[in-house]
Amino acid sequence: MIRSRWFMLIVLFLARTAMAVQFQSVGSLGPILAQDLALDYAAIGTLIGLYMLPGVVIALPGGVLMQRFGATTIAFVGLAAMAAGGMLMGTTTSFALLAAGRLVSGTGAVLLNVALTKMTADWFVGREIVTAMSILIASWPFGIALALVGFVPLASAYGWPAVMHAGAAFALASLALIAAAYRNPPGVAATDVPRLELNLTSREWLLVLIAGGAWGIFNVAYISIVSFTPGLYATRGYSLAQASGLVSVLGWSLIVTIPLGGYLAEASRRPYATTAAALVLAAASTAMLATNIAPLVVFAVAALLIGLPAGPLMAMPAQALRAESRAPGMGVFYTCYYAAMALLPGLAGMARDVTGNPAAPVLFAATMMLLTLICVVSFAAVMRGGKVAAALVP
Repeated sequence: MIRSRWFMLIVLFLARTAMAVQFQSVGSLGPILAQDLALDYAAIGTLIGLYMLPGVVIALPGGVLMQRFGATTIAFVGLAAMAAGGMLMGTTTSFALLAAGRLVSGTGAVLLNVALTKMTADWFVGREIVTAMSILIASWPFGIALALVGFVPLASAYGWPAVMHAGAAFALASLALIAAAYRNPPGVAATDVPRLELNLTSREWLLVLIAGGAWGIFNVAYISIVSFTPGLYATRGYSLAQASGLVSVLGWSLIVTIPLGGYLAEASRRPYATTAAALVLAAASTAMLATNIAPLVVFAVAALLIGLPAGPLMAMPAQALRAESRAPGMGVFYTCYYAAMALLPGLAGMARDVTGNPAAPVLFAATMMLLTLICVVSFAAVMRGGKVAAALVP
């Protein structure tokens, strides 16, 4: 069997896809779960967010566990927890047990996310690391798109528990794939737990908190769109399966637009200005989804624009941190990301419940993109020595 770094990246990409597929298992079935389990949309949003909640406390120490036991072992533990949580969700109608299963799955997903990032870096450090990481990140929209296409028909044929079991099965298949096909590159092995130090300067703290907030808030906007737009289009004459298939186009497009946005920002030599412009356009096109004006055209435009800011946003912490503070700094960054993803999606569902407007979560997503814009401008200003006027120029 070929053991090239690109083959290993394919293995890691497929394993990380399992995380996205399972995450979207609730969002894809929002109207079905609301009807069958008598849940309001705030509860649906809470279940969506609970998948990310463990990251608030697991992301930072996850690296230490990985250094002690090895990235592959942590990936196995993560995938096993994802499978266990998915199976629990598929065997209960209790909201408390659904939430518990979601938390178990989410804990595993955090460990998997941290481990797969390191495993990719192990193979590509000093080589095509930016390209490899971009491909790995693209597994998230890819998995969500698969879920949007496949889960509603699966639930219609066999019931919503089958979807939860499918997510668990994907995790187990990924565990088997890594066990059978993945090998560490030469020289990579587990080490003793090092001393954990948050040795960030005050400036680095400020920058990484802003960057983590920007990345988290932007992802909340994306998740709000893919989770609640199918329900919006279902009120406009589409079947839920048709609406989910339409929204899955966004996931497929992100596979291309995420790396494209990074390239354009870098090639422009004005990365902050390019990212800010991309966020303005993405927010405007997202807000237009709330209207019923040429809905297919508007969605196509939004699908092309929403992914453009992602690459530059993900690159922000690397620009802010010294080499010696990068590991703990990335832990802080991911903690902010998971906190936002755990707490804010519920507000999108609450916006629909309070207003009774199925377009409210989409407008919430557009607002989140504008908040991301504020974070980008603030980050650029700090990087430029606090000069806001110079924040968006080289």
